[in-house]
Amino acid sequence: MDHTASTSPTEVGRRIRSLRVKLGLKQQDLASTDISASYISLIESGKRAPSDAVLTALARKLACSPEHLRTGLDDHALEDTRLKLSFAEMALRNGDNGAALQSFSELLANPGPLDAPTLLRARIGQATALEKLDRLEAAITVLEELRKEPALVPGSEEWCRVSVALSRCYRNMGDIALGIEIGERTMAALDGLGLDVTVDHIQVGSTLIGSYLMRGDLTRAHLLAQRLLPVAEEHGGRAGRGAMYWNAGLVALSRRQLPEALALTERALAMMAEDDNLRHVANLKMNVAWLQLRSDHPDPEQARKLLHEAAQTLVEVGTAVEQARCEINLVDAHMRLSHWDDAVHHAQRALALLSSGPRIEAISARIRLAEIHLLRGQTTDGLQTLHAAARQLSHFTPSYETANEWRHIGDVWKRQSRAKEALEAYDQALQATGMPATYDPAHALAEQHQR
Repeated sequence: MDHTASTSPTEVGRRIRSLRVKLGLKQQDLASTDISASYISLIESGKRAPSDAVLTALARKLACSPEHLRTGLDDHALEDTRLKLSFAEMALRNGDNGAALQSFSELLANPGPLDAPTLLRARIGQATALEKLDRLEAAITVLEELRKEPALVPGSEEWCRVSVALSRCYRNMGDIALGIEIGERTMAALDGLGLDVTVDHIQVGSTLIGSYLMRGDLTRAHLLAQRLLPVAEEHGGRAGRGAMYWNAGLVALSRRQLPEALALTERALAMMAEDDNLRHVANLKMNVAWLQLRSDHPDPEQARKLLHEAAQTLVEVGTAVEQARCEINLVDAHMRLSHWDDAVHHAQRALALLSSGPRIEAISARIRLAEIHLLRGQTTDGLQTLHAAARQLSHFTPSYETANEWRHIGDVWKRQSRAKEALEAYDQALQATGMPATYDPAHALAEQHQR
């Protein structure tokens, strides 16, 4: 439906006149101390566009809603549409992402009863559902279209949601550079509004810090966390403060400050435990467990309990990738407890969850599966699985994440006394961090001999 045409002054005036005549009223009957009869005449002729306050006053006298005068839509149809939209948004909050996507898509397939604000909410909801279902390319298509909407005003809540989601989707698709570029442009736009640091800054900053960490840009991540954490502490809600402590914990972890990282992440979990965002809480439990497994005094049993709690929640409200990450952490916990069968089970579950496309997490699961095979004396299976992980990893764009996986592969080869394979993996890890090989003087000597 063309909302611009339906809300033009001429169309609004025509609807007001039609209803007035139908009710047997004169222009003087619509007039008041604030609205003259001559002004009513100008509105009806389309020469003046009524303000929201005038439209509300006229709607009361014409026994209809302001939305009906503005758009011409039937009030019952509008109410039914709003109920459907509320149902879709509730399904999204409860983690029923498939049902939410179906409801949003049905609304958008027949946008006739949707006014402009409702249409915008439905499109943002559709993009959110697609992202949560890990359909990132489809989500990006919707978000890119939304970003071009004139109604999406920089600084508005909807603009911030779309910008943050787009940055996050590109990052999770593997285009970390574009994700960071969008996040930095969004942060610069917020700064350009001349406001103090706001909750919107915190939302954008949380995503941007995560992207910096994925790129290995620890200094920028640390500086941004230092800028935003005091503001989150003073002005943010529990969820906003929890998100910032979560990211500060990730920064501390990247700087190898494990005790500080664990303390910050546990504080984030305490702040967000009372929040109704079950997905965030589950991810925080997973982070705390991950840190517990890597602290100086690991507690694999406590980590296992936290991860099982997180897994139960993520099955209901998490994405497939988040569920797979939880399964991989459960592999680590069970390996520390020497529960080999359980570790294999969780590694296979992670791979099944990631079957829809190439993911760095699938490589993590395969490396762990190879380790278990080798520890149990299943050498052939272990070596085949490790080679498969290395082949798959070679197709990924070099990054901080791929460097970590190459290092892990190298360590497994080293423990098997396979020096050649270990050195090759370590070399790949160095190249992924952007560190080139040193110049070989023997090459120059060989060239001189050839001359």
